[in-house]
Amino acid sequence: MQTAPHRYHHGDLRAALLNRAEETLREKGRGALSLRELARDLGVSHAAPGRHFKDKQALLDALALSGFERLGALLTACREQAGETFARRLDAVARAYVDFATANAELLDLMYAAKHEPAASEALVASAHRGYEQIIEMITDGQRRGEVRPGPAERLTLAVFSALHGYASLAASGMLPPGASEHGLDDTIAHILRGCAPGQSPPLPGTAGHR
Repeated sequence: MQTAPHRYHHGDLRAALLNRAEETLREKGRGALSLRELARDLGVSHAAPGRHFKDKQALLDALALSGFERLGALLTACREQAGETFARRLDAVARAYVDFATANAELLDLMYAAKHEPAASEALVASAHRGYEQIIEMITDGQRRGEVRPGPAERLTLAVFSALHGYASLAASGMLPPGASEHGLDDTIAHILRGCAPGQSPPLPGTAGHR
């Protein structure tokens, strides 16, 4: 049974196109996205989307940028509301990231694919790095407070983000082992905290404290 088109009447056509594109992405995947089909769904001329997106790739880039902006704002809000300790902030950011990933699996995949495109805009690349930069800031602040072991913040961030993004990707793609959804994130957060704790791990290879 064919659903009624999402008619567009007034307001911001660009925003309406992005909203409908994200719905299509979630429901049918990237391959189903078409500027002509979006125009039909919104009840505008097939040429109307061209005023905002020159082609499908421009639409995908805009979707990716919007996704990174929303994710960045979400992580910022969670971090600010979590309290001052590194453990509380990491826990809040990790859960928000995984929640976003599982609720927006197709979008997250598109976001990281678009980020690595040679023609990715500076705005997209900058927005994509903000979440990573937030983890660097958390780690640097944790080191100042004595809650995180010494070492190059960028290297610790890579280890933290790899564990977190890896878990989020498994959760979003449905590849977690049976039963892991009940305790997997708790275990991952605990593992990250143990690895970051001062005095609990050897210095990073290549740093002054490593022999």
